[in-house]
This record gives sequence, C-alpha cells and structure tokens, in this order.
Amino acid sequence: MLKYVLDLVDLLDDPGVDGKRVAAHLDSVAGPEGSGAEVTTVTGERGSTDFVLVRVPGRNGRIRGGSARTLGVVGRLGGIGARPEMTGLVSDADGAIAALATAAKLLDMRRRGDVLDGDVVVATHICPDAPTAPHDPVPFMDSPVDIATMNRHEVTGEMEAVLSVDTTKGNRIINHKGLALSPTVKAGWVLKVSEQLGELLAVVTGEPLVTYPVTTQDITPYGNGVHHINSILQPATATAAPVVGLAITSAAAVPGCQTGASHETDIAAAARFAVETAKAYGGGRLDFHDDQEFDALVSRYGSLTHLQTFGREPGES
Repeated sequence: MLKYVLDLVDLLDDPGVDGKRVAAHLDSVAGPEGSGAEVTTVTGERGSTDFVLVRVPGRNGRIRGGSARTLGVVGRLGGIGARPEMTGLVSDADGAIAALATAAKLLDMRRRGDVLDGDVVVATHICPDAPTAPHDPVPFMDSPVDIATMNRHEVTGEMEAVLSVDTTKGNRIINHKGLALSPTVKAGWVLKVSEQLGELLAVVTGEPLVTYPVTTQDITPYGNGVHHINSILQPATATAAPVVGLAITSAAAVPGCQTGASHETDIAAAARFAVETAKAYGGGRLDFHDDQEFDALVSRYGSLTHLQTFGREPGES
C-alpha cells in the first residue's frame, strides 16, 4: 500500500495538479478496463476544486444486480494545498491521499483478478490552493466550497455504510500518533464503537484500538455556529447510512495547513484499513452498527434526524 501512497504524494505535491491528472493516474493503475473515475469541477466564492469519484464494481455488487453491500470511502479535507500562503502539500491532504490510495489498490487488485464481493465507491476532492481558516487550538484548512456541496459530490445514495478518512491532528483530544476510530454515527445518533471495526483496526495496525470522543456538535452541519473537531463526520449529516470516522492523528496539535507534517506510513495504514473494511463489509462479515439496537433506540426515544439539519434559528420557537 505504501507504494500507492508514495506515488500519490508525488502526484499531488504539485501546484498544477487537478482532478483530470488524478483520474489519468488511476486509469494507468487500473489497466485496460480503466478506472471510470468521474471528475467534476465546482467553483465557489473562494476558488474551485475538482471532485473525483470512483466506483469499483464487486463480483456480487449492486452495480451488477447482486446483493452484496456497497461501502463508501470518503477522503475528507479542505484542500491538499494552501497556496500561495503555504508552499507544498499540507497535512490536510492525508484524507484525499488515503482515499485515492484505497481506490488505486482496489483497481490494481481488480486488474490482477482479485475482485471484492461488494461495490466500493471512493470520493474526495483535489484543490492545491485552498484557503485557511482560524480555529482553536491551531488553524484549519478551509475549502473553496461549503460542506453541503462536498456532501452532494462525495456522499452518494448507493453508499450503505461510509468510512470517512480525515486528518484529525489539530486538537488536544487525540494525543496519539497513528489512527483512531470514532463511534458509529447514524441519523443523528452517536452509537457505540463497532467492535468488529475496532478489532479489524487493531489487526491492521498491530496496535491496541484507539478511539476518540464524538460530541453532538461534531455531528451537526458546519455553519451552525458551534465548534466541530473537524469535518470528519460531516458525511453523517447527508445520509441515513451509518458513518464511521477514521482519523489520521498525531500526538501533538498540528495545523491542517502545515506542510511537511504528513506521515506516509500512517496514511498507508488508513488505506489498508479501508481496503480490509471493504472486503469484510461487502462480504457480509462486518457491520458498522447493530440494526436491531438502533431500531429499539429510535422506537424508545424517537428520531434524532433534526441533528442532521441546521435546526431552529436563535429566537425561533
């Protein structure tokens, strides 16, 4: 996996990189079948970015009329670069690199004849000159487009579970270098940490499972005026599917707009976890949450889907 990561780091650490160049790279990895990568350029008030979406069909996936479940892998970030303010690849790029390395590995596996049971949909975006934003304790990367736009292009209806991968280093909450797993979030509910995902992460990293706290604020939409740890769980505001955040972490607080702060081996571990999750989830051997327990919670306490919205404005009754 490290090879795919290193190739992508080299490709993305370029002020002229765009979605088309990323798609061409994935095509070269995929071989004669091609990657089928879809590139959509979206312009916002603060610039533009290229969304890249790749569907890797499974042997028994929905695309081919089968019954195997579809996993979504979202590389969440503000931008891969903060030019001209910062020169080079920023820490925030880790989520995009991990997602694209996942796509590259799955495409290469398919080329060699190793096809997963279920479909996998990988999505992220490419912006080498994104803006930055103030944030406590360290500055954040911002984005040329808002979170709702990101969700529209990165979270699709075919995703039956979503693994969201994001650099989560700009905090004093996760004092661990490597990877950390969030609880499962579904339709406004913060559920327990999936034991199956936790066991799998321990196997992939060879280390004890590390998790991190998720607050109600973190699972509400950006733009509502409250503090969020980062955008890792923002996909949960745009889908009824269960969402888990895979955080690429550091033991010290690191700004997302900092260059020279990416650790390729950690990114590779995140991508390996995504691939192994895709194998197990599509194969029916792993679940993100307990359906019966979730239904019992909703039946007893009611829906929390209002937390996926902006809710009432201050002063409204």
